[in-house]
Amino acid sequence: MEKFIINRNTAQLAVLQRTELISPLLRNLRKILGRYIFSQFLSKYLINTSEISNKYFLLMESEYLNIKKYLTKNQTILSIGSGIGGLELLIAKNLKSHISLIEKNYISKKIRYGWDIKNNEGYNKLKLQYNFFKSNGVSEEFFKAYDFDTDNFPEKKFDIIISLYSLDYHYNFDIYKDYLKKILQPNTIMIFDTIRSEYFKKLFKNIDIIKEENNTVHKSKRIACWDLI
Repeated sequence: MEKFIINRNTAQLAVLQRTELISPLLRNLRKILGRYIFSQFLSKYLINTSEISNKYFLLMESEYLNIKKYLTKNQTILSIGSGIGGLELLIAKNLKSHISLIEKNYISKKIRYGWDIKNNEGYNKLKLQYNFFKSNGVSEEFFKAYDFDTDNFPEKKFDIIISLYSLDYHYNFDIYKDYLKKILQPNTIMIFDTIRSEYFKKLFKNIDIIKEENNTVHKSKRIACWDLI
């Protein structure tokens, strides 16, 4: 597989979630005009679906390889804020693991830069995410999405919890803290990007730094944590 099967609507959503998929010119237009205008109008005409599909696959493959050492077959996995879910799709296909996804199901009309205490911002569509998984050969046996605003979250124990560029990168970890206490086992591994990695040394007994980002708006570290204190 060199690229994902992806339609134009899903490609539009992908570039909304991962701005590295588009050119610097389009990124600047997105900042100037805002997310809503970009998603509703400009991205309909100014992106190449095949090119976005290939770029998105390579990007998700890179993310998969970055965390692969923590993954094994048949794990139960929770993903928070995955976007359309390219990483999770690769995990499901390669490892036959079941993925539960907690997601927003709307697109904010304005870009909110900075760190959000309330997690009000959203840019996803669960119907497109569902179609993306099905189109790329992942059956409902291996994934289920939960709407952050309307659904009860899954309460089973998970082996892995993943939240790349979402939890504690754009919004406060504490929004999920009580929920996580219910579903974490001592050996559950949480993998996420954070702008305040030192804070989590107070919460977890074990922390690995997987990746560092110093050239982005949010300077961050990707960490793997387990054994919540």
